[in-house]
Amino acid sequence: MIMALAVLVVIAIGACTQRISGMGLGLLGGPVLMIMLGPVEGIMVVNVLAVINAAATTMTVRDHVDWKKFAQIAPVMIFGSIPAAFLLSSMDAAPVMVLAGGAILVALALVTFGRKFVPPMEGTGPAISAGILGGFTNTLAGVAGPVITVYAQAARWPHQVYAATLQPIFMVGGIISVLTKLFVGAGQFSNVSWLIWPAGIIGMAIGIPLGVYLSKRIPRNIAHKMALIVAAFGAAYAMLRGIVQL
Repeated sequence: MIMALAVLVVIAIGACTQRISGMGLGLLGGPVLMIMLGPVEGIMVVNVLAVINAAATTMTVRDHVDWKKFAQIAPVMIFGSIPAAFLLSSMDAAPVMVLAGGAILVALALVTFGRKFVPPMEGTGPAISAGILGGFTNTLAGVAGPVITVYAQAARWPHQVYAATLQPIFMVGGIISVLTKLFVGAGQFSNVSWLIWPAGIIGMAIGIPLGVYLSKRIPRNIAHKMALIVAAFGAAYAMLRGIVQL
């Protein structure tokens, strides 16, 4: 019950932040659920909840989605997801936790510092590359947002379009990540308590409307920075825990 309550709170905060800034559920939920449920099952739960959250959020921002960019990025995520799933299937829990925590920290560093040094990008090549790399990090650590964010910054997307287009990308990316991990036997849901699912859905039911309300009152950059800080602490702890277990 305590674990389900923790999931409800984390998912509510993540869903709220994602509605305000464009991403947040994977960044916040990934490190926490990885610690609570294990490095593979925790990220798989995040992937499933991210699909549901992104589908619901897409309905509220669909008028601003750039469907052409979506079509360039989302389908190719499978080419990053497959090698990540095979990598997970061949590793023990401790190194997976170190690798996943490290991947989240690298992704956070990219979105915080790296995009300032990325030159302007045009054409389908960079979009496809972002999709493949986003598929890899999403399958490994439950976070595709930072990679897509760096590309969106380089491609000079308007923030409203970027935040909206991320949502259907997250939806497709989450489906691909879960299916590839199940297909190669990298993870399963049999050990996940059934209470996690209603807790996550209730969290989204709270977080998304709250995010709609707060998006008109809280600057996006503040919500975004708060999510990055919390995610960094969670990822660092997960990585440290994996190192200790090694």
